[in-house]
Amino acid sequence: MRTFSLKARLGLASAALGLAALLAAGLLVAGMAQVSTRLDEALGAERRLQGYAALSTQVSTFLVVATEMVQTDTLAETRAARTDDLAETVRQSFAHLRAGLDSEVTQAQGLDAQSRRATQSLAIARMEALFRSSLSGLLGAGDKARLRAHLDTFAAGFEPLLGDAVKEETRLRADILGGIDRLRHRLTLLALAIGAAALLLALGVYFGLVRPQFARLDALLGAARRIKAEDFDVALPEGRADEIGRLAAETNRMARALAARAEAVAQDRADLNDTIAARTAALSAANTRLERADEDRRRFFADISHELRTPLTVILMEAQLGRQGAEPLPSFATIETRAQRLNRRIDDLLRVARSETGQLALDPAPVDLAVLLAEVAAETKAELASAGMTLTLSPAPLSVMADRNWLRQVLVGLLRNAIRHARSGGAVTLSATASGGMAQIEVSDLGPGIAPQDQARIWDRFAQGGSGNAQGFGLGLALAAWVIEAQGGTISVTSPVADGRGTRITTRLPLTPR
Repeated sequence: MRTFSLKARLGLASAALGLAALLAAGLLVAGMAQVSTRLDEALGAERRLQGYAALSTQVSTFLVVATEMVQTDTLAETRAARTDDLAETVRQSFAHLRAGLDSEVTQAQGLDAQSRRATQSLAIARMEALFRSSLSGLLGAGDKARLRAHLDTFAAGFEPLLGDAVKEETRLRADILGGIDRLRHRLTLLALAIGAAALLLALGVYFGLVRPQFARLDALLGAARRIKAEDFDVALPEGRADEIGRLAAETNRMARALAARAEAVAQDRADLNDTIAARTAALSAANTRLERADEDRRRFFADISHELRTPLTVILMEAQLGRQGAEPLPSFATIETRAQRLNRRIDDLLRVARSETGQLALDPAPVDLAVLLAEVAAETKAELASAGMTLTLSPAPLSVMADRNWLRQVLVGLLRNAIRHARSGGAVTLSATASGGMAQIEVSDLGPGIAPQDQARIWDRFAQGGSGNAQGFGLGLALAAWVIEAQGGTISVTSPVADGRGTRITTRLPLTPR
């Protein structure tokens, strides 16, 4: 047995309800049209009755005036002048009545209605002809008896014609109003019948089609809620092949698939828990090893610092004694200065060893760049002379917020890089200027420069750029970048500088607030 889809059944039900609504609307429109037509006819009869009443009044006035003129032997010219307006008014009334009837004759539906309107037009024509004949006799020559005879003939013939016309219009109006009442009664009965049929149809659609689908949808909703609660033991009826039946079948298949998936997920979760437990144990062991390595790192830094400090203390004492001797040599002052700086580096190593993060601690304070650049030039003077290079110093009276000791080391390291990689250029420039609220310190050389593909990685640890002469460990620029950026500054490289050669390292640091 073929089963119609739910969409088709709902469409048929909607079409039936729509046809019922269209039928009701069509009957209502047709009934209203008939009522409107009959009301127009009733109004036309009412207007004609009013026209007949006005005509009766006008004719009565005409007869009174004409009788008075006949009694007084008024001359024909005077009679014509006195009756001219009255006659024109009567003629207009006849024309108005005739025009209304002519219009209704053309609009009347059915032979009987048209014959009735034609009979009324004929009565009006007779009354108008009688009026014209009497008016002509009144205005003509003749004695009083003859004129009175014309008036008597008019009065005797006009009144029955007018009375018959009024009776006919009254009967017609009554028939029309009765027809409207009968039509209203029929329309009422028909509307009640259509309403009852529509109600029965709506009840049939609801109880026979809509309500059963609601029950099936409630079952689907319950199944969806059970699936949401991870209860996949769902078995919806799949007997019907309509849309809801197919949805129920898909829901059952989905529940079975989810049940299988949940079982697989539970197994995977158990396996994952085992893996996590194993990895946690391995991570705990790795953390233990890292803690031991960190402790070894701190002990190593402490031991190496202690081992370095002991001979360094002896070197400092001997340099001080030599500088205070009878003939002090300048080299003793240099040895003492370098030993003090090495001592500060050892202190930095100890702070790194004691810190939790393993990073250096900076101590920013106002630094006079002119003085600092002079110290950097003095510290690298011997190395520049040994390399056969000249240093051009362009200091500026600027003050920056930075760790003086580490900033000096950064600048010394940049100069030493230039000495190491740009000997062929023969010259180095160290300058300081103010730009945009920042101090800009530049170290420029005339060496071979840095290849574009190497410029991004020179800031990485253990990376080396420049001419390719591998000297050092590649830590200087990485440390310089960390020191400068940790103090709110920036460091960048530009290469080549001019004529395809040269390198410029630009360091920017915040100026000391005034």
